[in-house]
Amino acid sequence: MFFKQFYDTPLAQASYMVGCQATGEAIVIDPSRDVAPYVRTAAQEGLRIVLVTETHIHADFVSGSRELSALTGARALLSAEGGSDWQYAYAAADNAQLLHDGDVFMVGNIKFEVLHTPGHTPEHLSFVVTDTPAAAGAMGIFSGDFVFVGDVGRPDLLEKAAHVMGTMESSARTLYASLQRFRSLPDHLQVWPGHGAGSACGKALGAVPFSTVGYEKLANWGLNTISEQAFVDAVLSGQPDPPTYFARMKQVNRDGPRLLRGLATPPKLAPSSIHAMSQSGATIIDTRPAATYAEAHVPGTINIPYNKSFATWAGWLVPGETEITLIVNADEHEITPEVLSSAIRDLATIGLDHVTGWMDQHVLQAWSDAGHTLGSVRQISVPDLATRLAHEKTNQANASLVVVDVRNDDEWSRGHLVGATHRALGHLLENLTVSRDTPLVVQCQAGARSSIAASLLQRAGFSNVINLAGGYDAWVENGQPVQHS
Repeated sequence: MFFKQFYDTPLAQASYMVGCQATGEAIVIDPSRDVAPYVRTAAQEGLRIVLVTETHIHADFVSGSRELSALTGARALLSAEGGSDWQYAYAAADNAQLLHDGDVFMVGNIKFEVLHTPGHTPEHLSFVVTDTPAAAGAMGIFSGDFVFVGDVGRPDLLEKAAHVMGTMESSARTLYASLQRFRSLPDHLQVWPGHGAGSACGKALGAVPFSTVGYEKLANWGLNTISEQAFVDAVLSGQPDPPTYFARMKQVNRDGPRLLRGLATPPKLAPSSIHAMSQSGATIIDTRPAATYAEAHVPGTINIPYNKSFATWAGWLVPGETEITLIVNADEHEITPEVLSSAIRDLATIGLDHVTGWMDQHVLQAWSDAGHTLGSVRQISVPDLATRLAHEKTNQANASLVVVDVRNDDEWSRGHLVGATHRALGHLLENLTVSRDTPLVVQCQAGARSSIAASLLQRAGFSNVINLAGGYDAWVENGQPVQHS
């Protein structure tokens, strides 16, 4: 039996390939939209991808099931559980095989038993795997977003992300019942989850890639809660705010993702084109590091530095059908940088398909040569901010500075600057009722998110935006006062 996990670090998402080495057949479970790694691995191992499946309709990334089926001819196996609202709209057109609880299918000599494990989503399936030539019974379970290492799938996304109101508590009780079924599985079964630490599909996911049923019974809080009501209360508290793009992903994956048939590199645009683009209000994402952007940038661009959080924040802040231009740092030979192809891939994984072109850092010179002023983001140190706040406190008639904390709700409740205004980054511009010339100091935990926030505020017309260097961490380390809520 061939087994491989593929891990998408920006999304903290795991997919899997299982192959029967005796027959050369293979299946891919929960594929990412970039299907090249599966095709490459199958070729290297002498396997044919004949089936592709997914545990549920994903909310956090665009599924690659359709893409992989179209490329390889593999048949899709899709859930038929969950009721009429949670059926795959493209299943019939793609000749997909529908799966129900208790179904069994084979990949060569490897047996897959289908378990309906709802709660995270109504249609969610898990797959119990047996390598039949070994004749030792089942060996593991692909648990998707049902059971993670140290955590369980969140049951609130239907309400919070897909806006199916009034479903959180009932989904939590359904999840509790599914977990009792999980507890009945043999302790030795390996658990292969769909996500790891950093995913927004749970609140306390472990960083270890695999586990066992027995260990999760001992260590997973969701399997050790005494009563159903206690579980419901616990699983619905402290969940992170789901990114706004989750609702769009649910619909895209249910109705059928658009086929990419490969990830094409868009054209490099002439630096002079920045003027017309800026005047039209085009969405231009500057992927350069925050400190570099703060020193000089084209006004109106959004700074989302290319790092492991790039896709998440792009999904939060950019609507799905938006045409996007990227600014990236090119090397001295003008060769397309690695970050460009990686950024295009990461955007495509969350359904941002319309990257129409890219520019390098020379666009700044073109902007200046045309007689325009480059933008910058002023920085303020903790001591300087503390001094200014103290001065304004004693001169209230002249007080004007507003501190905007862009961290999430949980971070805010654990402690924040006295008198700060809370606006989580993903909702920053919603109901921000201050004048455009008000001095705004944006602040997050360490400075990364506040840099993004500064670019958003400047793009929205706020003329006096300042970033707190080092963020809340630096404020606390400096011994400045905080308050809790």
